[in-house]
Parts: sequence; structure tokens; C-alpha cells
Amino acid sequence: MLMQRPLGRTGEQIGALGFDGLLPALRLEARDFARMIHGALEEGLSLLSTSWDYLEGEVDRRMGEALRGGYRDRAFLMTRIVGQTRGAAMAQLDQSLSRLRVEHIDLLLLNEILRPEDPERVFGPGGALEALVEAKQAGKVRYIGFAGHKDPAVLLAMLDHGFAFDAVQMPLNLLDAQFRSFEQEVLPRCVERGIGVLGVRPLAGGKLFETGRLKTTDALRYALSLPASAVIGSFPSMADLADAMRLASDFTPMDPDEADFYRRKVADLAQDGRFEAYKTTDAHDVTVHHPEWLTGVS
Repeated sequence: MLMQRPLGRTGEQIGALGFDGLLPALRLEARDFARMIHGALEEGLSLLSTSWDYLEGEVDRRMGEALRGGYRDRAFLMTRIVGQTRGAAMAQLDQSLSRLRVEHIDLLLLNEILRPEDPERVFGPGGALEALVEAKQAGKVRYIGFAGHKDPAVLLAMLDHGFAFDAVQMPLNLLDAQFRSFEQEVLPRCVERGIGVLGVRPLAGGKLFETGRLKTTDALRYALSLPASAVIGSFPSMADLADAMRLASDFTPMDPDEADFYRRKVADLAQDGRFEAYKTTDAHDVTVHHPEWLTGVS
């Protein structure tokens, strides 16, 4: 069975490996997508991740279908929205609830906190935080947090507002450790405050392997060795997910010397962020291409 870890100070225990629905939804038929989720939940994986903008809601719909028949009770369901005003955030949340066919989301994240102005917009009058607090009070969500992949300084600015977030999602991998590093700057602050950390992009979009210096297992084991509540992957096949779950189940953490050895193996690739396009370009920033999603005004 998959190792369980605490989600910060919430009292929740979640599987150390999480499942993101985007890539399997692109690669698999709906029946196989559901079978993949069922098998993972039966083996102790609990964190299922989707996002309001994934494939115009198709990933939500497939996830909701997969959770029928009693599987909802086994899952810790997380989704992300990008609206930064109260109205846009609440509308996106309600859409996701409808698509997923659930009464509540376990963890709701404000996604794409990327720009220096984003924290002020979220926390300002009529900002998205108002919607998240209202949704929690109404029982639509149990826990709330935020996510970003661009700049640690922006996530730190969110934390500096002093709100008691339950979780933060950020990239955690061997390249991140050495350039504009969430691991070095944001992860310790979250651990200190008892905020659950969700690591994404453990394989840095596959860029770690282009030179043949590392194996998938090395990179995933490094990410799992960090003090995160879970590491979330998007697995293109049932075999890929099974391999990752075996590693997470039989996991031995890297000691500091071993982790440093692997960081040095890719140090020259990590210096300027060229292999972390999610930090240095807007290729992964959906709200750059759809700014109307931030406010709900087109």
C-alpha cells in the first residue's frame, strides 16, 4: 500500500503520490481513465488532482464519472481555479462542482499565482479570497490554498499576507533546487507554518532525462525525499502509474549526501532555467493567453 503523509496541520492523511488527470485524459479512453483511478485508489493513492481549465472541463467530467459507485469516499479530491475576483472564483468553483458531480471539493487551490500583482488582487476588496472563505463556510470546500510555478517571490508574497492557508502547490525537482528555487525559498516557510506542500513537475517535464544522466526513479525519489505532503504526477499509462506507485510504496528517502550527488549531476542544466520553461517563458501560463479568466470579464 502507498505510504501516507499528513497534509500540514489539517489532520488529513493523504497518499505520498498524487494523480493529475490531464495527461491520462489526453491519452486514454474514458473507460481506461476510470479503471486507472479505481486501481490507484484501491492501492492507497488518495489525492486526485484536476483543474477548472483542463480540456474545457472534460477532465472534470471524466473524474466525476470515475468517482461514482462509492469511489468518492476513497478520494481526496483537489481542483484548481484561476479566477482572482470573488465573482470569477465562485463561478469557476460552481462549474467544477457541477462537472465533477460532487457536493464538495476536499482542497481548492487558486492556481497560476504568477505575477507580482496577483496577491494584491486576490486579497483586495472583491478578491478571490472572499469567495474561497465563503465557499468553505458553505461546505463547498473543506480546505483552501494556492499554486504557482513562476517565481518563489510571488508565493512568498501570498504567505506574507498572514492568511492561514491549508496547502501550497509548487514545482519540486532536481532542476528547481538550483534556479529560482521553490524548494529553497518557499518549502521551508510552509513547513514552518504547518502548511501542506504539494510538489508538481517532479520530472521537470521530462527535461531531466534528455542527456541520459538520470533515471525516472532517481528524479521521483528525490522529490519524494523532500518534506512535502505529496508529489503529484500526470501519468500517461497505467503501467507508468504502477511503476511510480511501486517506487512510492517501497520508498527509501535520500540522505543529504545522496541528494547533493544528484543535484550536482544536473547542476550545469539548472543554472539559467532554460529547462524549466514554466519559470522562464509563458508557454505554461494559461492566464497569459486567457486574461479574461482572472476576472470573468471578456
